[in-house]
Amino acid sequence: MRLAAALLRACFFVATLLALAPHAHSRGNAPPPALATVPLAQLPPEARATLALIRADGPFPYERDGVTFGNFERHLPRAERGYYREYTVPTPGLKHRGARRIVAGRRGELYFTDDHYRTFRRILE
Repeated sequence: MRLAAALLRACFFVATLLALAPHAHSRGNAPPPALATVPLAQLPPEARATLALIRADGPFPYERDGVTFGNFERHLPRAERGYYREYTVPTPGLKHRGARRIVAGRRGELYFTDDHYRTFRRILE
């Protein structure tokens, strides 16, 4: 009897936690949060240079430029795999790629991140 009561309490506890949790278990169905924006003129000069390379279709300085961006965290609007491409925005003083990127959508939408995909701002041209 004690085992059944303990099991019932544990089930109730887990059910309560799931009900109070911020729906992390259904995150894949949630829309992305509203994105902040940034005017093109307010981007760092290196980002504007990267945009010029994107528009010219290269040549790109980094081997990984133009690879598929998976959007696994769903920070950008949902789209089919291969819809987004990522490009490095160089950071002065670093000898590696750094954290800054531009992500381009197939329909021309552009996003800037300076914290390695944690946050994005849609670029306003």
